[in-house]
Amino acid sequence: MPQSQISGKTYHDPTKHSYLSVQLDPNYVDASTQPSPFKVYPKFYRRVKLNLNNPVHSFISLTSAITLEKVYKDGPYKLRVNPSAGALYPTEVYVQVRGVEGIVDGIYHLEVENNCLTLIYELIDDGLENYIIPGKSINGFIFLISCVYYRSSWKYQNRSIRYCFLDSGHHLGAFASGVAKPLAASAFLHNRDIQLIFDFDKLALNSDLGFENKEFITACAVSGEIQDKKIRHLRLKVPFVSGTDYFESNQFIEDAYQATTLQKSRQQKLEYPQFNFDRDKFYQTVWAKRSIRRFRKEFISQEDYLYVVQQLQQSIPTENYEEIEIYSVVHRVKGMTPGLYKGTYLVKAGNFSEKTGYLCINQAIAKDGAVTLFFVSDYLNYQTAMQIAGFFGQRLYLTSNYLGIQCSGIGAYYDDETQELLETNKDVLYGMVIGI
Repeated sequence: MPQSQISGKTYHDPTKHSYLSVQLDPNYVDASTQPSPFKVYPKFYRRVKLNLNNPVHSFISLTSAITLEKVYKDGPYKLRVNPSAGALYPTEVYVQVRGVEGIVDGIYHLEVENNCLTLIYELIDDGLENYIIPGKSINGFIFLISCVYYRSSWKYQNRSIRYCFLDSGHHLGAFASGVAKPLAASAFLHNRDIQLIFDFDKLALNSDLGFENKEFITACAVSGEIQDKKIRHLRLKVPFVSGTDYFESNQFIEDAYQATTLQKSRQQKLEYPQFNFDRDKFYQTVWAKRSIRRFRKEFISQEDYLYVVQQLQQSIPTENYEEIEIYSVVHRVKGMTPGLYKGTYLVKAGNFSEKTGYLCINQAIAKDGAVTLFFVSDYLNYQTAMQIAGFFGQRLYLTSNYLGIQCSGIGAYYDDETQELLETNKDVLYGMVIGI
C-alpha cells in the first residue's frame, strides 16, 4: 500500500499501553546516557544575541526561553516555556527572517541554551516560502518546528512518536500567544497574528536543511506580510549538524513520520482566537509555568473551570485541522457533580478519581487533581491531530496557571481501558490534569 494511504492508526495502535505491556516492559533507562537536549552549530557561524528589551528579539526568544534550572544528582535540567514529556525537549526552532530591520535576511536556528539566533543560511532570491506557500513571499517570519527524535526515543522507544508530535504542538502553542507565551503565547503578547501550517512539503525541506534521518520538520508558523511573489527553493543545501551528541536510529519512528507527513489534513476556514488576558499577568504566567508533580486534593471553583473550558473552545489559527474532542473527568469542582463531562454536558455521574489514577499508569496526579482531561480524535492526519492536541495542551497549561491552578500533561495511560471509560471509539491522544 502507498504510504500516503497508510492510516495513522497503523502507528498509533502499536504504541498503546496496557496494564500487561507496562508490567512486561517498565522501560528503565540510565540517566547518565541521555543524549544532549540542545543543538548548537559550530562556533564560527554568525550569531545575533537576543535582547528581551527589543520587541522583535523578545517575540522570538519567548517561543523557547529557558525559565528555570534544576540540579539533580545526574546533572542540571534547564526547563523551558514549552513543556516536554520527561523534560527531554526533542523540538528545535528555525526561523526565516525577511525584511525585518536590524536582522540580515536569512534562515536562523534558535539556539536556546545561549539565547541567540545562529545564521545558517543567507537569502538571495530563495527561501522557505516555495516549500510552504508556493507563489508567495513573506516579509516577516517563518518559524519551523522540528524534532530531534532520538532525544525522546532514547527513553520512550516507539511511543516517542506521540511525544514528538505532542511536544511540537506544545511548542506551537508557545508561538501563538504573542507577548510572552510559547509560539502562540508569544504572538498574543506581541500583537502579532500567527498562522499555523501543517500541510506542506516537509520531506523536501528536511532534505534541503540537511537533516538526514536524525531530525524532521513537523509544522510551520507564519507571521508577517504575505505578498504575491515567486520565491525559489533553497539554492544550496544547509550543512548537516547533529542535534544530539550520539544517535540510535528507530525505523518505526522514521516510517511513522514519513507516512503521516504524506497524509492530507482536514481543512477549515482560518479564524483567530480572541483572548482577554491581562498582558502583564499573562507574561508572568509564561515565565512561571511549571508542570505540577503533586496536588493537595483541593477544590477549584466552577467559575474557573468554565473559564478554562471556554478558552479551550477558542479557535486555532490554521486552515489545516483535525477535530479534537475533550472529555473532562471532574473530581473536585465546587458546585459540579463529579463525573464524566463532554464540555459542560454531564455524560455520566460518579467518583472516577481512583479509576483515572489507575488508567494513567497509577500516577497520583491523575486522581488527586480537580479535573482529569482526555483529548480524543477521529483524524485523517495523525501527525496534525497529535500536534493540535499538544497545542490545546499548551493553552490549558497557560490558562490554568493564569488562574492560579496547577497543570500537568499525562502522555502515559492504558489506551483501550481509557476509551472504555470515555465510551468512545476514537483514539485517545493525550491526557492532562488540573487542580490545586
